[in-house]
Amino acid sequence: MLEIAVKAADSKRAEEIVALDVHEISLLADYFMICQAASERQINAIVEEIIEKEEEADVEVKRIEGKDGGKWVLIDLGDVIIHVFQSAERGFYNLEKLWSDAPMVDLHAWVE
Repeated sequence: MLEIAVKAADSKRAEEIVALDVHEISLLADYFMICQAASERQINAIVEEIIEKEEEADVEVKRIEGKDGGKWVLIDLGDVIIHVFQSAERGFYNLEKLWSDAPMVDLHAWVE
């Protein structure tokens, strides 16, 4: 699930894609993926691509929140939760700092 989401986001030019391994510190999910985009339009393109690729792989998209707001969209895949931000929103919420106890996942093999 995580690899599919990372590759889908990267294919739509998502910026600063990171993944946190939160399985030891959160009951919510095993991984949080965080990325950002320059505009609401790009956020929507990233979100649609992730949803499409996950559904093609028979992954159930449990919930999508924030799609109408255009500044922060959350995609809940169960074990993976994806956050797609506009740049300013990402800096404001700073999830990486909030979950700083979680180790980063090496994504280099999945992104170009």
